[in-house]
Amino acid sequence: MASRTAAAARRSTWRSFCPSSLRLSAGSSRLCSSKQATQKDKPVNRSTYRPEPSSTHDWVGPPNSLSNIRPIIYHIPENETELEKRLRNLRQDTEDWNHNFWAKQNITFSKEKEAFIISQLKAKGLTLRDQDGRRRSLNSEEMATFYKSFLDKNRVRHANYNKEWYRRNFTITLLLARVTLNSMWRTVTERQSSKNNGTPTS
Repeated sequence: MASRTAAAARRSTWRSFCPSSLRLSAGSSRLCSSKQATQKDKPVNRSTYRPEPSSTHDWVGPPNSLSNIRPIIYHIPENETELEKRLRNLRQDTEDWNHNFWAKQNITFSKEKEAFIISQLKAKGLTLRDQDGRRRSLNSEEMATFYKSFLDKNRVRHANYNKEWYRRNFTITLLLARVTLNSMWRTVTERQSSKNNGTPTS
């Protein structure tokens, strides 16, 4: 009974949405997650629960605790063409690539931020917590030094990410246009064929 309740709870966190022909892959910054870090070179996995793809709706899950990105499972339409499959696979791959980048980046950010705070406190002769057990913090000017340093150190990495994101979404846009045109042409030819055969069209 408990396991069924837990499974139902996981399913309830996912929402289905009608697929939008204009939606591209998420690419906004997901920096500054403060969750517990893991080894940054290892692949970062999402939740173990993933619903099966629908034939009519995309599934959108809750934000991932590391990347802060909502996972998407794209629908698989009935009678999917090779071009539609190529588009779906690229969109899904881009979602996963985006998640992995920001999860690893946020893990690195959290580790380096923690190390910076500890080093600054140590330089002042202070421990991470005061005598009452409360965690000490740095002021905004001190943290600004770390933020600038982190951004400067990762400038090339972020620039490469932006280039790849634009390249992927440009390809997705072209494939989306081809899929839309093919669908329109298929609809026109089917109606014309039905008209020539004297079969009423819907």
